[in-house]
Amino acid sequence: MLAVTLLAACQLQPKEEPLEKMIARGLEASTRQALSMAEELEQQEGRLPKTIKDGKLETSNCYWWCSGFFPGELWYLYENNPTPELKKYAELFTARLEKVQYVTNNHDVGFMLNCSYGNGYRITQNPAYKEVLTTGASSLSTRFNPLIQAIRSWDNTNGGKWQYPVIIDNMMNLELLTWASKATGDNRFRDIAVTHANTTMKNHFRDDYSSYHVVSYDTITGQAHVKMTHQGYSDESAWARGQAWGLYGYTMMARETGKPEYLAQARHIADFLIHHPNMPADKIPYWDFNAPDIPNTPRDASAGAIMASALLELSQLDKGEKAEEYRNFAIRQLRSLSSPEYLAQQGTNCNFALMHSTGHLPGNSEVDVPLSYADYYYVEALMRLKRLNDK
Repeated sequence: MLAVTLLAACQLQPKEEPLEKMIARGLEASTRQALSMAEELEQQEGRLPKTIKDGKLETSNCYWWCSGFFPGELWYLYENNPTPELKKYAELFTARLEKVQYVTNNHDVGFMLNCSYGNGYRITQNPAYKEVLTTGASSLSTRFNPLIQAIRSWDNTNGGKWQYPVIIDNMMNLELLTWASKATGDNRFRDIAVTHANTTMKNHFRDDYSSYHVVSYDTITGQAHVKMTHQGYSDESAWARGQAWGLYGYTMMARETGKPEYLAQARHIADFLIHHPNMPADKIPYWDFNAPDIPNTPRDASAGAIMASALLELSQLDKGEKAEEYRNFAIRQLRSLSSPEYLAQQGTNCNFALMHSTGHLPGNSEVDVPLSYADYYYVEALMRLKRLNDK
């Protein structure tokens, strides 16, 4: 009787979807939604998808920090399935960012150009794309201050609270500089990226390897004088997407430079996140790990997607016993994101792939909505997992 009962219980357990099938399904769903989005925006000159506001698609021009994510997603989807239609739209929406190469008042030039033109150049080797990227890297470099040894994030002073604000997100813009250094042979770009990463590692992180969102530096002494949040719950809380930016940024810098201290930093951040007591069972973080109303608080699918992509890369850089843990955790996150709980049905969600991201909850902005960067990092993570799974 016991054997029969156990057999019946096993038969009642749903079989886990094969990894290969889950990856293909996620990429197919993302492709359908992205093509519908592209068709909708094709005739809206210069517009790029941002989020949903009041139930309708909200778009931006090329100067919004998220502008490069949709073109970058299209390039990844084209890489997965190289159809003329996907290439046409990838080129079309990438071209809408050409003016960004001259932007010097925004640290997110790295996000904007590396995701769009960077992926486009990697896949097509179009020399015009390389020119845009190198010009953009030069523009980004103008925001570096040798005294402070960091790239300035924002030009505002938050009512006088900040002198020279640097946010953890800025780690993500360094990849454009490391690429430019290799592409041009100019070590200045790499030196800026390394110096910024070192300064951030010194000042942004607490003893448990959680990070502050904003650190402001005194413009006379070069020393950090304010450490606080802007989008998190409190100054001392662990804002989920900020932690994911740090994980991704130091993993990327470990790959780009081979420096063991960056790999160690990425490991520490990963351990903080993976083993956090407030990490939900489905491994998609709440918008802030210290939000007071957990579990009745919004999730951030974008943070989960960024984490998954970073952990997959970290699993390949780390040659120790933790590598399998990083990979398996990322797979669990991608299984959750590919479930009906987060992955939108075709034709819904204003043609974004993922639901339930949170942009800026304290500002009551972009709460429990889709976000273009959630889709981008979800697709990137699926592509990374596909390459690993095909080995």
